[in-house]
Amino acid sequence: MQPDIVIDEPVSLSMTPYAGTWSRAEAAHLLRRTLVGPNFQQIQNAVTNGMNATVASLLTPNAVGEPLTYDPDEAIAPQGTTWVNSVYPSDPTSSNLTDNARRRSLYAWMMERLNSNSLSIAEKMTLFWVNHFALEQQFDSRSTYSYYKLLRDNSLGNFKQLVKDVTIHPEMLLFLNGSSNNLYSPNENFSRELLELFTIGKGPQIGDGDYTYYTEEDVAAGAKILTGWTVQGLRSASASSVTSSFQSNLHVLGTKQLSSKFGGANINSNGAQEYADYIDVIFQQNQCAIFLCKKLYRYFVNYDLTTDVENNVIPILAGTLISNGYNVLPVLNQLLKSEHFYDLSLRGTQIKTPIEVMFTKLNSSMSVPQGAIDITSKTYLNVHYLASNLGQNYFAPPNVGGWPAYYQAPSYSKLWLNSTFIKQRFDIALWLSIYNGINISGTFYKVRALQLVDSLSYPSSPVDVIDDLCDLYFSKPVTSLDKTNLKNILTNSLPDFEWTDQYNEYIQSPTDPTKSDPVRQRVELVLASIYRMAQFQTI
Repeated sequence: MQPDIVIDEPVSLSMTPYAGTWSRAEAAHLLRRTLVGPNFQQIQNAVTNGMNATVASLLTPNAVGEPLTYDPDEAIAPQGTTWVNSVYPSDPTSSNLTDNARRRSLYAWMMERLNSNSLSIAEKMTLFWVNHFALEQQFDSRSTYSYYKLLRDNSLGNFKQLVKDVTIHPEMLLFLNGSSNNLYSPNENFSRELLELFTIGKGPQIGDGDYTYYTEEDVAAGAKILTGWTVQGLRSASASSVTSSFQSNLHVLGTKQLSSKFGGANINSNGAQEYADYIDVIFQQNQCAIFLCKKLYRYFVNYDLTTDVENNVIPILAGTLISNGYNVLPVLNQLLKSEHFYDLSLRGTQIKTPIEVMFTKLNSSMSVPQGAIDITSKTYLNVHYLASNLGQNYFAPPNVGGWPAYYQAPSYSKLWLNSTFIKQRFDIALWLSIYNGINISGTFYKVRALQLVDSLSYPSSPVDVIDDLCDLYFSKPVTSLDKTNLKNILTNSLPDFEWTDQYNEYIQSPTDPTKSDPVRQRVELVLASIYRMAQFQTI
């Protein structure tokens, strides 16, 4: 068994490649921070493969399919086929029903992607961008799907290009009034958020309309630069997709001058490319790199941006981002291999998000029953609703700034643990472990305890079972007393050999419920206890 908790060592600020011990502790830390919930075999493979190969795998994009029709309210696409390029019914009532069906399909599809054993950072990075470019689903699910596909396909790509693509995407044009921004009524909503939230940040206010990194003059000029974009094809009975279109007759012509924050740059009339010219000027400011790298650091390492981190870590990451033309992958490659990332004092510093709470449990046993598409999709839809009840609706961050737990000082991720949410976390822990779980037409979605225990190193040894589960679920070592208490739950306080005999009898007759049920029930009780421990709530 592992030793009791030790006092953390001082924080290493070094961004040089980590060359220390590579054990299950380091491998699990890497996977907890880059996946939404690793399984035990992934951790074991990471130990065997080493840090460099594991990071390389994490940073290799993986392909995913498209959301499929399962809901009878869908009026166009047959069940089991994708609707992402389907038209809408012409009848308004049927159109609404169809879009609601597509929304449910989209929600289920997103949760299915999260419930995967793929060793890829893509889903964790997509969620990062969902928070960074936060919006609420608009009026056509095809547009919403296209938006999330854009974020995922470019999750490790070029930040500047992603800003450009998001700027004129129909979903963002609709959400922040870009589609109604024209020469007759310039709208500053997106122009303001482009600067404050998406690229450079606001900084402390220095004077009236004057912030650290931009001014109100820049917001007004940006609004004019961005005029003329419209959205076409919404819920169309003839168009198979939603598109954005530049209308020159709705665009403010002439040169737009920016403030001294951008060197007094002039943005000349350039039709449909003028918005891109403007973004190029914004990205000439190194603050764009610093702004993004701070968010990446808070997301993957620690919410606490100390003065030492701001002075010694962020500039190095920002320099890497700039020198690589604002491509994100080299930054993550540097960060995830750094001495700083693996420092003991930075483990367990973040509270799990609701999505991480759900999928830490479910991914550890790959527990979704794969069967008829309607059963599987309804199950995933319920997972989406559970995460939403815990405070994280994937498709509807509470405001354009994203979820407060990512930015609201000084509590940050502690905001996930108010009195309501912690009770719900515990209720769901019991529901998905010792109770029936999610019931969809008699099919149950819960942690598959037997599948989980069978995947461990030495399932017949109660000591090893508890050690493995602690390595899987806890971001820091737990005390010997905690492990003893968990082992007593597993063995029902009987001698260790009793568990060994019981498990071996089950292995010899795995389909015999008189042999398998006692093993399953004991493991479920252990999991119910683990899922409600304080140590489980952190990564």
